[in-house]
Amino acid sequence: MKKMIENLRQRFNSATNEHDAEMPLTIKNYILLIAGFVVIVLGMVLMTGGGSENPNEFNYDMFSWRRITLAPLLIVGGFAFEIYALLKKF
Repeated sequence: MKKMIENLRQRFNSATNEHDAEMPLTIKNYILLIAGFVVIVLGMVLMTGGGSENPNEFNYDMFSWRRITLAPLLIVGGFAFEIYALLKKF
């Protein structure tokens, strides 16, 4: 696991292009933007479900910790990471 993380870090640090100095966003910024988008989508997926098939029955799974706490934190954290990815200057 540690070797895999070090390999990803090395590949991220080597991601450059000859036109990076001319562009407002570099390849690294786009990689961070994609990572933030994945976190937002993960939060949305965790928030799904919990409905009841019968409208006369109430399903308490709708108010689980995953849907009420974890998913919104992931979504807000993903948007905060997106802002960081846009403002970070490499």
